[in-house]
Amino acid sequence: MYYHSTRDSSCRVTAAEAIARGISAEGGLFVPEKLPELTAEKLQAMAGMTYAEKAKAVLGEFLTDFTPAELADCIDQAYAPEKFDSENIAEIAKVGERDYLLELWHGPTCAFKDMALQLLPHLLTVSAAKTEPGKEIVVLVATSGDTGKAALEGFKDVPGTRMLVFYPENGVSRMQKRQMTTQEGGNVSVCAIKGNFDDAQTGVKKIFTDPAIRAKLAENGQKFSSANSINWGRLAPQIVYYVAAYTALAEKGEIKMGEVVNVAVPTGNFGNILAAYYAKKMGLPLGRLICASNRNRVLADFIQTGVYDRNRDFYTTISPSMDILISSNLERLLYDLSGRDEALIREWFSALSREGRYTVTPKVLECLRAEFAGGSRTDRETAETIGRLFRDYGYLCDPHTAVAVKVLADYRAASGDRRKTIVASTASPYKFTADVLEAITANAVPEDDFAQVQMLSELSGTTPPASLLALKGKPVRFTGSVARDEMVSAVLAMLG
Repeated sequence: MYYHSTRDSSCRVTAAEAIARGISAEGGLFVPEKLPELTAEKLQAMAGMTYAEKAKAVLGEFLTDFTPAELADCIDQAYAPEKFDSENIAEIAKVGERDYLLELWHGPTCAFKDMALQLLPHLLTVSAAKTEPGKEIVVLVATSGDTGKAALEGFKDVPGTRMLVFYPENGVSRMQKRQMTTQEGGNVSVCAIKGNFDDAQTGVKKIFTDPAIRAKLAENGQKFSSANSINWGRLAPQIVYYVAAYTALAEKGEIKMGEVVNVAVPTGNFGNILAAYYAKKMGLPLGRLICASNRNRVLADFIQTGVYDRNRDFYTTISPSMDILISSNLERLLYDLSGRDEALIREWFSALSREGRYTVTPKVLECLRAEFAGGSRTDRETAETIGRLFRDYGYLCDPHTAVAVKVLADYRAASGDRRKTIVASTASPYKFTADVLEAITANAVPEDDFAQVQMLSELSGTTPPASLLALKGKPVRFTGSVARDEMVSAVLAMLG
């Protein structure tokens, strides 16, 4: 299988090249030339497989320049039992009659990003050995909270790599910040920026495509790559967990094989829900894809109107990983919906860069609305949903998952669609203890992070993740903060 850029179809590369590069030189994203087919027979054959075995079956269709032994080694290392607190890797909690919360946060950093970022370092080192032998890979990441820590943990002390992370100084939770600034590893660096996630992401993309900076790295035997979901090696593993969840529900008798189910996803950068779209196009029996936004509702508005407009107020919310106004992976979706029209993609995303907005064609909007429903909810509604789930079902969820649960409920009320639904549960509630506590109790919430963890554990009867408890007393290593226009200098400094 080959991949080409959304902005230049003449750029044709192997999977290993796509993963090693991360992003195409002209700024486009790599996409497979065609999607493999998930037949009913293939889905049935996955019954009884472990998560790692399902990953091998799915990813083997995409990463065809990896030998079976190379791919198996990458996957077995990524999903080793000791790395996750569940032998199933992901868990499914049934809430009510029709909702299945797919818990993707049982990995080492308690967020769904672990599902891909435990695998990406292994895919990247194999890819680099195939395409750029002898070069050190510099992995550059912008994070709205969870990607940074998951990438840092995944790439920690991986030979032949350096990991540089930028995060918005006031745009992550205190626990997320603690996770990143205390990170161990001799090959990692972390820096805050005085701005929001979009500022960090825009800065990272500019650095990636700056020929002078790429030349500077080349002089030093280094090459950029990405761990954000703009990297195909990060996005492809996300397809796996929708396939794994569907087949697991069929195995348990919760659904019949072939039954159509919906998917609801709390969405910021659009990678998580795009993976569900790709799984559906491959043949997984998925129905409506419900895109849930917080107060930063640029995606919900886009699905309604076909106008993508980032020229609006940016809000800091209790679901910070969704505080995004420029959703990078939307480019891959629009490339597909437009019939792979690279000229349109260049036009739209040039307009986004220049003017902050673009409008898709009526045909593309029609295709978009045929697949997706969009909605957004406020912090108050999110907190009410956390409280309701806890009161009615004894289920504790984080503020991102709660957005998806609420948007799903409103979608059902408006549409009458009663299908069973897989809800992507993206983070442990213990990463957002203050907001979760305020949603479930009227008692005073202590200021100290770990006193909050203890209080939440006692109120809910749940056990805090060991990886978060281990942060207590851990020394802070990274305290730097730079302005948006200082990111290039910061990268060069971190690389020495």
